[in-house]
Amino acid sequence: MSIALCPAAPADPTLQFGVIPIFNDNYVWLLCRDGEAVVVDPGDAGPVRAALDGVGLRLSAVLITHHHFDHVGGIAALNPNGDVPVYGPRAEADKIKGLTVLLDDGDQVELLGCRLDVLAVPGHTLGHIAYHLASAARLFCGDTLFSGGCGRLFEGSPAQMKASLDRLAALPDDTAVHCTHEYTESNLAFAAAVEPASTALAEYRRWVTGQRHNGEPTLPSRIGLERRINPFLRCNEPAVHDAAARHADRAMRDAVDIFATLRAWKDHFRPPAATT
Repeated sequence: MSIALCPAAPADPTLQFGVIPIFNDNYVWLLCRDGEAVVVDPGDAGPVRAALDGVGLRLSAVLITHHHFDHVGGIAALNPNGDVPVYGPRAEADKIKGLTVLLDDGDQVELLGCRLDVLAVPGHTLGHIAYHLASAARLFCGDTLFSGGCGRLFEGSPAQMKASLDRLAALPDDTAVHCTHEYTESNLAFAAAVEPASTALAEYRRWVTGQRHNGEPTLPSRIGLERRINPFLRCNEPAVHDAAARHADRAMRDAVDIFATLRAWKDHFRPPAATT
């Protein structure tokens, strides 16, 4: 498997990033410099190993965001001798075999000459973390924030997830959002049901359709874009408030209520059938 590597930051051209598709719609992100690679959420070791070997990279560290199998399933095969550090959430250490460095909110990870800040973002799972590489304006956020959407609430509450999303939405506009699923098309179909009059959303949907038609990823997104088109980041917008109230057929109490209504709506959403 061959992967394309791109500069991670204009001011630091020796730092590169790439993406490795696994399973049906997962992405494993990597950062590399001088032949060394860090991979994020390697759910399947085979494609990751093939991609690294294909471009002559040596695995130097693994970053884990949360305990779900499609994010951690490749740890053992990638690190059979335990000589590669595997970073992950302390709060989920009992659920993730192979972690060697346990992380909490506010910790910092130094890798490839870069500093990544650890952000606790509970909601999808209770111990979910994200990694923010401020120097390259990059965010590795697992299943918390998707382009046009957010993760399901498997363990956390709506209030927790909304607070986590608000924390990520406060990052600079140009921050690249490296989430781990290619859900953008289906997420935008829901977003269009919430805000059908949004011109920013319509323009982005056209671009996304073209990318997927050509077999190209829609990711990474950008925080500034997500604030314009992602309904889960727009609970304070009148149009989103009104859509949630119409769907629930009741008044909304507050922004958390709006978020919870949107999330429950999305859980059962089916896009309208195409007409010819």
